[in-house]
Amino acid sequence: MTNHQRFSASSRLLHWVMAVLVLAMLFIGVGMVTSVSQRYHLLLAIHRPLGIAILILVVIRVINRLIYKPPPLPASLPPIQRLAATASHLLLYALMFAMPLIGWGMLSAGGYPIILFGPWALPPILPQNPALYAVLRESHTVLAYLLFLTFLAHLGAALFHGLIRRDGVLESMASVSTKS
Repeated sequence: MTNHQRFSASSRLLHWVMAVLVLAMLFIGVGMVTSVSQRYHLLLAIHRPLGIAILILVVIRVINRLIYKPPPLPASLPPIQRLAATASHLLLYALMFAMPLIGWGMLSAGGYPIILFGPWALPPILPQNPALYAVLRESHTVLAYLLFLTFLAHLGAALFHGLIRRDGVLESMASVSTKS
């Protein structure tokens, strides 16, 4: 696979860093909702700054994608799979952008401080409102499940391309080429 058929190095780096962060965030979120002990506060202290880091990285990633266009999909890819690839990528980007904002808004509406590290805190982005907090909390949960399902579909599609179709799609995002 030639370099022009691969994602740029910055695109690959952002992809894999965000994959790890998003997966960690999903598991931390599950840990938070299943914990009522001191562990909850530790997980929350990790969850908030990690969410903001993902928000910042997704903005950087969108800018990066505008600068470095992705390689084209294989010509042999059926139109329905092209549509699915485009739609799933748009959904992933939308969810990675929306989830931290909804979380930030939820904490704002709940009157909770959005502490990043030590004395560093974010300002509220919504007025304190218990009803709005409840709606945003439910939205955050539902969208987290959708993000996890979309993440799994993305992983499944990558494995399908790498192991079944062997069409270079997986290799285009791999950090090193698997072909000689």
